[in-house]
Amino acid sequence: QVHLVESGGGLVQAGGSLRLTCAASGRTVTSYVMGWFRQAPGKEREFVAATRWGGGGRYYADYADSVKGRFTIFRDIAKNSVFLQMNSLKPEDTAVYYCAAEDRPPPSWANWGHESSGSWGQGTQVTVSS
Repeated sequence: QVHLVESGGGLVQAGGSLRLTCAASGRTVTSYVMGWFRQAPGKEREFVAATRWGGGGRYYADYADSVKGRFTIFRDIAKNSVFLQMNSLKPEDTAVYYCAAEDRPPPSWANWGHESSGSWGQGTQVTVSS
């Protein structure tokens, strides 16, 4: 079982940046699909970004349309961690952000968020003021 701990959330003004960290323990997540999801008050959990091993020595990243060009997901293999760099933050990015790990590609990112398969962290709050 993979244990995930998120950190790096906080309060930031619109246009600002934050970097979220997801530290994994229990297992090496090098080959795992790692993702970030978020849930705003009164809304369902939604996919933000994910990174998966694509072979050939590289990882692939996928993003929700709402964050493309502003957010970047990346890994530090040595630290067994995944990060979410968030730039040009908007008030609508306000949510609790969750890290997730799955040992195989899910049917879809939406399905992964809905089924909560694999391992999930407790979340970190991100608040963007206008």
